[in-house]
Amino acid sequence: MSTSTSVTFGEGALSRAAALIHTLVTVEALLLLAAAPGLAGLLLVGPDASNLPLAAVCLLPLGPALSAALYALHHRDRDLADLHPARTYWRGWRLNALPALKLWTPLLAWLTVVAFTLTHFSATGLPGWWAVLLAAIGAGSLLWGAHALVLTSLFAFRARDTARLAAYFLFRHGRATLGAASLLVLVAGLTALLTEALPALLAAPLLLSLLHSGRPVIAETQEDFTV
Repeated sequence: MSTSTSVTFGEGALSRAAALIHTLVTVEALLLLAAAPGLAGLLLVGPDASNLPLAAVCLLPLGPALSAALYALHHRDRDLADLHPARTYWRGWRLNALPALKLWTPLLAWLTVVAFTLTHFSATGLPGWWAVLLAAIGAGSLLWGAHALVLTSLFAFRARDTARLAAYFLFRHGRATLGAASLLVLVAGLTALLTEALPALLAAPLLLSLLHSGRPVIAETQEDFTV
């Protein structure tokens, strides 16, 4: 007596891999399209530290674009025969553009203040350990922003509630925070050693990794903070 199993189209490992690649490529292209106005502006802004406020303004469209990408990757289809990543991305953009900007804008403003102070630190007359403290605060703000971006992309909380949850999870789930930190180090390394364009071109897989490392945060939020 023999038994045989049949795998329908779209259910095999190769099909799932093809579906993931298709989703990543589509989300990457749409992310770059949504952030294109700001990225184009960055090309016109010189590398001088005095242009940091202008660079921050150019980065404003990136927040909603990243949020929509996280939404699309989280809600991605595994079935190759039923893929709609573009539709899911734009749904995420419509849902999350304003909530993301409510958190992304003050985060950018604060990071601009930190970066401007560090680049002009010699003029402040402060002791050197202040620079170390400011750099640590800036890094902590980026990690908080990573959690906040995931939360605002997947849940419909008020901005202040998202901000509080992001701060809570910063220490509550150390592995998730460490995962976000490793991604930030990777992005910084790619930018410094190669080109600043490379992290933008790899944004979709980097965001998928952020979702993977943030699974404990997502699971606890769903279980304890949603109805």
